[in-house]
Amino acid sequence: MSEPIKRRAGTKMVPYPSQSIVPERDLNVQPVLETRHLGIEFGGLKAVDDFNLIIGRTEIAGLIGPNGAGKTTVFNLLTKVYEPTQGTILINGHDTKGLNIVQAAHLGIARTFQNIRLFNQMTVEENVRIGLHNQIKYDMLTGILRLPRYWKQEARQHRQALELLSIFDMQDLADVRAGSLPYGAQRRLEIVRALATNPCLLLLDEPAAGMNPHETEELMENIAKIRDQFHIAVLLIEHDMSLVMGVCEGICVLNFGKVIAKGTADDIQANPVVIEAYLGKRKEG
Repeated sequence: MSEPIKRRAGTKMVPYPSQSIVPERDLNVQPVLETRHLGIEFGGLKAVDDFNLIIGRTEIAGLIGPNGAGKTTVFNLLTKVYEPTQGTILINGHDTKGLNIVQAAHLGIARTFQNIRLFNQMTVEENVRIGLHNQIKYDMLTGILRLPRYWKQEARQHRQALELLSIFDMQDLADVRAGSLPYGAQRRLEIVRALATNPCLLLLDEPAAGMNPHETEELMENIAKIRDQFHIAVLLIEHDMSLVMGVCEGICVLNFGKVIAKGTADDIQANPVVIEAYLGKRKEG
């Protein structure tokens, strides 16, 4: 965080109620995500405390902070892996209190994981089609008897899977076993599978982990492409600051479970509190 990072021309960010900012294009549209005083305790320890965040409907946002800051815990709260100790999570205005993981997914929230979680023995296409399961439009009997509706839906899902894979030019790998893919390709496949669920908010947990600079540059372009093509919001956790500063419009910084800064890339790079959290306080003398 010590040197400014080159980034592409940014979107104009404008004030939004609750002391937040959103892209100007999302100002008059209901936010895809809003958290209010969100928190969780484990054995009396506050892992996340008073977390407030608003994400515009088509915003690419970043959640950053030192290791152990609570970033993945926030993702687990948003996806209902954990139930908050306090606070509220709204997805498209719907309160997620009491919902489980599946019900939250039906509201339109999808994620990838810090540690890749693919079905390694299945093919690339089969992994994507697992994400398409909520779009199946035939009943069990139709599937058992292989009626015409079954084959029609199967052909449709095959086309959908290939279209999604084409985002990362992976359509020619459809029949390859997922576990045999290079690490970077597995990362991309996990993103495609998440997109297959037709989300309104895509959560990416360290998507550039293990990627070389060229792959990271491609990922940056593809995240923007995904937002533009699917008209969805993206929230990413990432330690690669070239990716964060290059693609994120709004950035939230966590440290010890608390928000210490929110703003644009320029705001965050110039914030002395953020610099201290990453680099430590300089000794005088």
